[in-house]
Amino acid sequence: MRAGTYSSIKNPMKAVMKVAPGVGQIMLQEIDEPEPGTEEVKLKVHAAGICGTDIHIWLDEFKSRPPVALGHEVCGEVVGLGERVRGVALGDRVTTETYYATCTRCRYCRAGHCNLCLDRYSIGSAVNGGFAEYVVVPAASLHRLPAHISYREGALTEPLACAVQGVQLCSVPPRAGEVAVIAGPGTMGLLTLQLVKAAGAQVVMLGTDADARRLSVAEALGADHIFNVNTRDPLPLIEDVTHGALGADVVYECSGAGPAAAQLLRLVRRRGRYVQVGLFGGPIQWDLDQVCYKELVVTGSNASTPESWLRAVQLLADGTVVVRPLITHDYALADWEAAFETFRTQRGIKTLFRPQL
Repeated sequence: MRAGTYSSIKNPMKAVMKVAPGVGQIMLQEIDEPEPGTEEVKLKVHAAGICGTDIHIWLDEFKSRPPVALGHEVCGEVVGLGERVRGVALGDRVTTETYYATCTRCRYCRAGHCNLCLDRYSIGSAVNGGFAEYVVVPAASLHRLPAHISYREGALTEPLACAVQGVQLCSVPPRAGEVAVIAGPGTMGLLTLQLVKAAGAQVVMLGTDADARRLSVAEALGADHIFNVNTRDPLPLIEDVTHGALGADVVYECSGAGPAAAQLLRLVRRRGRYVQVGLFGGPIQWDLDQVCYKELVVTGSNASTPESWLRAVQLLADGTVVVRPLITHDYALADWEAAFETFRTQRGIKTLFRPQL
């Protein structure tokens, strides 16, 4: 698809844009290269990950404000500073939180839950994001990359922060000796796997026929059992692992697939914990009676918070979580259609845009 252009553009750059409401409406365009405001920084984007949210925007299942450049998993180099920015230097290697603005005054912002602010504006959906050569973000949102973490790896800080939010901050964290079942060996599932293993729990990773490569990565990252749900019912395995018919202590739905959510209700024990990490993109059928019959604790999580980002950066820095095995594809912005299709068809795990290619 040819890039769109505007005759008034003075300093053009390429960006993958949601240009109008509705299904599709994505194209490569040339837009003006941004300049930072007073308390903002300009980043040269070196890597930006495709997230399920970007696909939901493509399919018009997630709210956006077009025209807007997509992409919120961003890592890059500081190349411009607003006049009131302090503590940041040109050339710094950084990643950025996703919120461009929140109200700062509501009960959620005041309690540190800016992710729940009703007036939140995020890069990649409400304001221009990282599927572009340059992006402008608030200086307060930056996190420096550990020296040994590459730009490509740094782009996964955002999904790791989301996993931390769901596994550690919004639910009872996993405990040593527990049995955890994770549905979906994509990026979020494999990050969740590493967080759960670091806590000392035993992990059963569930996948489908399409997940053969991903399940092998899960095994390499420490999953105690991997299981293809297309070939067998996993319940007997869970009963064997838990030494009886009790079920798993905690289950994590990371696939965003309705059948997986239903299956996990069968696999979790009475008085166990169900944690929703993935997004479905629409309503699903889910037997809420089981929440009562089993006295389950059910939690979900929405994006990330500053606390989850601090933890994510430290987990990358000390090697508790490794992300390099998850990165399987790199694309130039011009190849956005192939990149989206690679993600949608699950041919890889984490697909990145490299805008400087």
